[in-house]
Amino acid sequence: MLIGVAMQSGMTVQALITPDGLNNFLSENADKVIWANTIGQVFGLLLPGLLFARWHSSTVRAFVRLRPAAPRHLLLAALGLLGLIPWVHFAAGLFDSLPWPEWVRSLEEGQMALIEQVLTQDFSLVFAISMLALTPAICEEVFFRGFIQRQAERSLGALGGILFSGIIFGLYHLRLTQAVPLSLLGIFVAWLTWQTRSLWPAILVHLINNALAAVLGKLANGSDTLTEMETLPVPWWVLVLSAALLSVSVYGLIRQSDPDSGGVRVLDMETGSD
Repeated sequence: MLIGVAMQSGMTVQALITPDGLNNFLSENADKVIWANTIGQVFGLLLPGLLFARWHSSTVRAFVRLRPAAPRHLLLAALGLLGLIPWVHFAAGLFDSLPWPEWVRSLEEGQMALIEQVLTQDFSLVFAISMLALTPAICEEVFFRGFIQRQAERSLGALGGILFSGIIFGLYHLRLTQAVPLSLLGIFVAWLTWQTRSLWPAILVHLINNALAAVLGKLANGSDTLTEMETLPVPWWVLVLSAALLSVSVYGLIRQSDPDSGGVRVLDMETGSD
């Protein structure tokens, strides 16, 4: 989609892959790039996820767990994310400090420069959240938690499906230094999906996380860069409080499990219902 926008704008691929060419292209076509990303998410993740689910089950909504979620589950999921974010941030700084090869550093510097260039363009925050938070939250969760996790559960069991989905989600973002922190977030939303038997808590958590990133990206314009913000140290007392908040969230979600099933999730191999 990015190459398509560049060709429509009259830019060659050779010019696009140079740093100056890419920066100029993003400055002049930021809104088109975001639209291209949105279209790519829909046709590359959402629709394939639903189509693959249809091939494996006659009840797509049940298979991908697009069933209503209790308000208390949504609230506890959001609280859990607030408790998890400092730990993800701590892990991000820890793994970023490792002696990564120069080509990894160069690749990620280019990625962050692209993200910063898009986020600092002159468009509304509502537009940014809609395109960079809401769309990925729906499309990525349907694909990774709705389809991939379901299929992994069939062969690897509940725990294996949660871990597999989370790790694949972390690697999908192509940031090697941040693969572990992103996998932690992916494992958490995968567990949410399994525990609540609904995709909506995961979508909500994904939406909040990306929306916070979009807001911070706008605030970072002209001050700290996103890269610098990622590596800021987390005070120990913040980690303690966030661990307590995350524990309360997890405990509350477990306590809110269906009493008739004793919290045990049973997967129907034919319909995908549980």
